[in-house]
Formats: sequence, structure tokens, C-alpha cells
Amino acid sequence: MGTQGTDTQITHFGFRQVDEDEKDTLVASVFRSVAGQYDLMNDLMSLGGHRLWKDFVISRSSVRSGHKVLDVATGTADLVRRFAERVGPDGQVVGVDINADMLAIGRSRLVDAGIAQGVELLIANAEQLPFIEHRFDCVTIAFGLRNVTHIPIALQAMTRMLRPGGRLLVLEFSQPRDGPFARWYNHYSFKLIPPLGRVVAGDEESYRYLVESIRRHPDQETLKDMMLSAGLEDVSYHNLSGGVVALHVGFRY
Repeated sequence: MGTQGTDTQITHFGFRQVDEDEKDTLVASVFRSVAGQYDLMNDLMSLGGHRLWKDFVISRSSVRSGHKVLDVATGTADLVRRFAERVGPDGQVVGVDINADMLAIGRSRLVDAGIAQGVELLIANAEQLPFIEHRFDCVTIAFGLRNVTHIPIALQAMTRMLRPGGRLLVLEFSQPRDGPFARWYNHYSFKLIPPLGRVVAGDEESYRYLVESIRRHPDQETLKDMMLSAGLEDVSYHNLSGGVVALHVGFRY
């Protein structure tokens, strides 16, 4: 990150350099474009793996009946639905996202699943969460952290939401550890996913951005250090699918 002139801050949007105050709008535009086919594309791109990765988040969350959970960058509310089943009628699950189109699909799917009580979906930015501090037993963000403009600020905001003893779980694409596999994955990402996005979602450029944003995201150790700097403790991570995805877990004491 640098400066342009004396005032405008620069950040990345995929491999492009853009003004910081443009990024939220650009990200919102990407997900508005792909919202209708987002879940189908997730299934195709991950060969269904994203469902197992999200189930792993639930298994590591220690969420139980009566807990309060916040899911940031909730998208179509996949994790909200899973958590709602865990917390039961005495608990609460809140999902937030900057994109109204994604939230609308999420609401529809929660209604179809018969989930309404104790669940809220709200428009909010990960860097400016509109809740009382120390409110939640668990905060999650799945495949959304790489899209925020200031990752350290978002991590601090999510940490403030946790009650003492609560945990933050970050599920995100990461860096494969094995060299040959990493090279294959790189080829697959750039050569197959954008054309797949063109065919299925009618939007190749949005999926090119999503691939580029994965490459720009901090690796496992760097993200661990960022979570520690945000005030979390006992931060650890679990590589999934050879490091294509990593789940980071940290605690607020």
C-alpha cells in the first residue's frame, strides 16, 4: 500500500491498484454481478469442497445452544444456517455483508429452510461493525477477509465483538504447501476459473478478480501474525485441501 500524490491512499483490487475509497464499491459490484450463480460456482470451483470446509468451521467453533454468533461477509448465509441449527431457539446468529443482493438470496434460503427465529441478516462493513463490544461468543468470516480494504482494521473490529473467552475463526483461501500441487493449482485457478465464470455466471472478469484476490491475500503465517497483532491469543491454523484453504482460529481473553 502506498500513496498517490499527497492525499489519496492506494490499495489493491486483484492485481490492479485503486483508490482505497473505491474498493468497497468495486467489491460490492463484483458480488452483485455473481450473486445469482454464486453458490453454484462455489460448488463447481471447489468440486463441492467448500461445504466440507464450512462444516469444519462449525466443528471448530465450539458453538452450542444459547450462544451468540456473528458471521461477517456472510454472503448467502451458508454459515448462518449451520450456526442457527447449533444455537437453537435460545441463541442468536447475526450475518452481515455489504451486498444487499447476496443477503436477499441468503434470506430466501433461510426461509426455505424454515429458519427465522433468532437470526438476523444486516448490511454492514467488516471494518465498522455496528454492535456493542464483547457481545458474541463466536465471530466468523469465510472467504471474505481478502475482500476488505484494511484487513488489520477488520480483524480488530471482529476481535472487539468477542466476549472474553470467545473465538474468531477465519476461513480463507491460502497458499498450498506442496510445490508441484501449487503449480497445478495456480494453472487451474487462472486458466479454468475465469472461463467457467463466463459460461456459468456470464461474468469472466469478476471471477478473474476473485482469483487475483486469492493471490494477494496474506499467507498462513502472515495472517496468524496479523491476528495476534489485532489482540487475539493462542492463534493457530489448519491447512485444508493441501493448503488451498486455511482455517485460522484465535481467542480473546
